Amino acid sequence: MEHSTFTGRPIDREALREAVRHLRLPATIRQRCANVTASVAAGESPHFSLRRDQLGEVARRIARVTRERYPGAVVPAYSRWRHLQVGGIDRRALLDSRLARLEPLERVRAQLDMVTVSVLLDASAGPDWRFTEPGTGGRYGQSEGLAVAVLHAFLAGSFSSDPTSPWQVDAKALLAMDGARLGQALQVSERNPLVALEGRAAVLRRLGEALRDMPEIFTGTARPGQIFDVLRHATVRAGADGALRRVPIERIGASHVLRALLKAFATVWPGGQSLGNKPVGDVWFHPHAGGDSADAQRVPLHGKAQWLVYSMVEPLSAAGLQVDRLDELTAIPEYRHGGLLIDAGVIVPRHPDVARQVYTPADRWVVEWRALTVTLLDEVVR
Repeated sequence: MEHSTFTGRPIDREALREAVRHLRLPATIRQRCANVTASVAAGESPHFSLRRDQLGEVARRIARVTRERYPGAVVPAYSRWRHLQVGGIDRRALLDSRLARLEPLERVRAQLDMVTVSVLLDASAGPDWRFTEPGTGGRYGQSEGLAVAVLHAFLAGSFSSDPTSPWQVDAKALLAMDGARLGQALQVSERNPLVALEGRAAVLRRLGEALRDMPEIFTGTARPGQIFDVLRHATVRAGADGALRRVPIERIGASHVLRALLKAFATVWPGGQSLGNKPVGDVWFHPHAGGDSADAQRVPLHGKAQWLVYSMVEPLSAAGLQVDRLDELTAIPEYRHGGLLIDAGVIVPRHPDVARQVYTPADRWVVEWRALTVTLLDEVVR
């Protein structure tokens, strides 16, 4: 028997397994966020009130900006790859030219290697950090700068332990990653400080540990891109004997990709939350989250994991695996999206000095803000 983190009551193993599975479903994300939103709308939050009448203006603003930026009405996919276009430079072409000599399956594994590390390192860089790009001299900060920096670090072999195979990310290199080594790759110095450098290095070490500890998935050099070999096969009963067999597939649902990533990288996601002895990642307590089982009062958000799913779509599609039903996933509950709703007056903080305070992801203020972001952006789309 395990014990609930919040109630201290014992949890049956089967109930725990079912609770963890439930917390990995996009439908659970939406339902729990809707419960939190309903509590805020009912005036039960000490932190926020809502102005849903402003949602129409938010929708019009998004539509206007989208038409201005993409006048041909062809809107590119939402993913980490878009950050690599900062400054109007096609860095995807640079990556493709380097990987062209690899055989097709190795090429997609390499792309997934790079984008996995890029997504995991993507968090606020702080106001002072900039990456000066080799070759172009461009200086970029925040998410765009981190995307460019990670690409160049990947191309330089910074995440590979094998000098003969520099364009890969492997467990051995990640396990040896520390702040100094990562800082060198990202041009960090006293004059160019990066927020949470040591924390980012720790995330990469956790990734290395996850790769090392799951040899049934991540074989040999243990690379995150080997998740492709899991995704492109399904287990079915086939043949006269009805035995379970692994068969290749050409289409996969987005929620299936999400569950696979949450399971494979369970110990990697920032936050380190757990239910019983099971790591659940980006899942947080809120008294109004609802639920009546082992996962009650938990709000799953899975921001990084969903961001990684969105960012894997293009490499997977190019490799012949189409990701369907992307609308099963939610908007990413991060500060830019939530900030839009605050700036637009939809989410209204009750205390004007809130921006001057420091919060952790577990704080109720942050959990509510992120949950509201998921629900309200769904409403904007509708």
